[in-house]
Amino acid sequence: MQNSKNEKLDGGPLSGITVLDFSRVLAGPYCTMVLADLGARVIKVEKFGTGDDTRAFPPFVDAESAYFMCFNRGKESIVLDIKSPRDRELLERLLDTSDVLVENFRPGVMDRLGYGAERLAKTHPHLIYASISGFGHSGPMAELPGYDMVVQAMGGVMSLTGWPGERPARVGTSFGDLGAALFGVVGILSALYRRTQNAQGERVDIGMLDCQAALMETALARYDVEGKVPTRTGDCHPSLAPFETFQAKDERFVIAAGNDQLFLLMADAIGAPDMAMNPDFSSNDLRVRNRPKMVVAIDAVTSKMPVQHWLDELNEVGVPCGPINTIDRILDHPQLLSRNMIVKVEGKSAKPFRTAGNPVKLSAYKDMDPATSQMSPALNQHREDILAEVMADAEAYDQNQTAKKRADTEPEAEDIGWAAFGLKH
Repeated sequence: MQNSKNEKLDGGPLSGITVLDFSRVLAGPYCTMVLADLGARVIKVEKFGTGDDTRAFPPFVDAESAYFMCFNRGKESIVLDIKSPRDRELLERLLDTSDVLVENFRPGVMDRLGYGAERLAKTHPHLIYASISGFGHSGPMAELPGYDMVVQAMGGVMSLTGWPGERPARVGTSFGDLGAALFGVVGILSALYRRTQNAQGERVDIGMLDCQAALMETALARYDVEGKVPTRTGDCHPSLAPFETFQAKDERFVIAAGNDQLFLLMADAIGAPDMAMNPDFSSNDLRVRNRPKMVVAIDAVTSKMPVQHWLDELNEVGVPCGPINTIDRILDHPQLLSRNMIVKVEGKSAKPFRTAGNPVKLSAYKDMDPATSQMSPALNQHREDILAEVMADAEAYDQNQTAKKRADTEPEAEDIGWAAFGLKH
């Protein structure tokens, strides 16, 4: 909560939560990045030699992968050799003090390493164990590998992306990985809340294909209701019109007039009130049926003036619209800058670059500071610090157990005043 002076707190709502991150590439690391952005301590467990595969992905900043740094900011890195007895003991200590484990190996890999969900449920019942895989840990396809491109194709989104009559298209970002990552965060937060009630950890099983199906909006229902297989519709919405791009004098832009009232306002704003009286456009259903004719009519008007003119006119009356921004425009967008959504990340080279910040804004906590770089760890950078911390915890535990054993075996102190100090008179 905020204090009486409305000063915001440092950290985040997950401060005090420790996450052991066994994941690599994108779905798992993006999930744990969100947890780190919300205040959790994330310890990234990496493999010897190369670490996370994405450390070798371009582009590079002085030999450091910007791809890796984007999704591993704010984390600690430790390399563990699971075959080494010393490292296995270290890992057991880390499991004792961690709240969440995240992994995105194929089903069975963690079991073979000796750290599967069933075993840890017995030895570390407090632990929330989150798995992100292509098809989840059950069903006939559970053992198959599933990458972003594969689940985009299998989950249906590629059949809906692109232009009619053209080849299916991949969504421009890793929609399969990122969707699974965000559902993973939801599952982990739900399990953490449940643990406050029963003190028990839980298994979170996320399948990327499941997540793709969940993100298909109304496509599944439309087919079941109408009996027609939804297909690619280019830049327009299949059920709303006008809800697509239009040609201005300089470039294309978006108008999203999703109901009859907005269509009337749009017609007035672009100086074509008679368009709203056209019987072919009098309802959303008719506009969808007569979309080609409607697009020609709107284009004939909007092509006479530049985009900014139409944005000003439409925004003035509250019709949703927007430019089609290229990525260079995103980095300097005033709305995103005002909300601290463009932040800097850097590694050991101390050469920052810009990327997207944390979109979760919480009234009680300070937001990311866009002027301060978020740090990404070098491979195994935090091993010695983590080892020292674990050793100190182990020593304190041993001392506590010794004191407890001594107290259990010694006769009761006669003088309560001395006994309060653990001493006999």
